[in-house]
Formats: sequence, structure tokens, C-alpha cells
Amino acid sequence: MLSGVGMIWPAMMITSTAFQAVASVLKGKLLDIFMVNSYGSGFQALFVLLFPPVLSNLEGIPLPELPSYLKSGAGCFINIGADTTGCDGASLLPLLYIITNIAFNVSAFNLLKYSSAVVSSLAVMSSVPISIYILSLPLPYIPGGVTLSPFFVMGSVVLMLGLILYNFSWPLKQDSDTS
Repeated sequence: MLSGVGMIWPAMMITSTAFQAVASVLKGKLLDIFMVNSYGSGFQALFVLLFPPVLSNLEGIPLPELPSYLKSGAGCFINIGADTTGCDGASLLPLLYIITNIAFNVSAFNLLKYSSAVVSSLAVMSSVPISIYILSLPLPYIPGGVTLSPFFVMGSVVLMLGLILYNFSWPLKQDSDTS
């Protein structure tokens, strides 16, 4: 399944997260979730700004043509040149993604604040199969749907049942601890 994946992409992911990990370890303080998120977002932004020349070269885009690619991408984002292929839904879809991402992160932080790390982790893990299922449906700007593998469906059901069972057993554990 991963035979076509080169080593550059995992190495880039590890490198981009290494700096925030080192920063949190070197400070020697308890981790504040908002600081970790801020460091992560900051380093992601830094790598997004530093790596386009390297990535364009890897993808076969000559460096002198990179500014025209960025210009056409920005034009597509702000919906200038709507007749360009692939610009359907711009800028509504990227803004909708940003708003949804912010709402998801704030919800995950609040869940972590008021519950345990296990519950928060399970809830975040359950968002992946739910998102994949929703995106497999025929939606506007996503032509046609896809059929999900039975193994994916079975794994998603097991994950969701585990989350439900864990949450139903949580009040029972608390009641037995107080007795």
C-alpha cells in the first residue's frame, strides 16, 4: 500500500514537528496545550513558506515558474479567473475548511479540558472515519461517491463501539468509586 511513497514526505513531516518537540522539552515546564498548538502552527507556517522552492523542483516545476503558479493559486482562492479549471467553489471551500478546522480544534481542547486524555483521544480518532465516510458521499464540488472497503467499515464500527462503551462505563466506574 505504501510502496509508491518516497522517504522525502515522512522525513519532511518528522522534521517539521521536531522543532516544536525540542522546544517543549527544553523549556522543562508542563506542556500547555495552547502553546504546543501555537508552536505547531508556527512551524507549519514556517515550513510552508520555506519549502515551495524545494517541492516545486521535486514536482518538476522549474523555479522561475513558481511565482506564476502561486499567483494563479491566489487568483483561484480569491475567485479571480473563475473560468479556470479547478477553481469551482473558491473561496468558499477553503474558508469553510478553515472555519471547520478552528471549530474542531477548539472543541477538542475543551473536551480535553473537561474530560480525560483518553476520551479526548478517542473522540478525535473517531472524527477520522466519520470524515472519510462523509467525504465518500456524492457532495457538491466532489463528483460522485466512492465505495468504502468492508475492512474500513468494520474498523470504524469497532472504533465507534469502543468509544460508546467507554463512555457508558465511565459513570458506572465513578459510582463504584464513591461507594
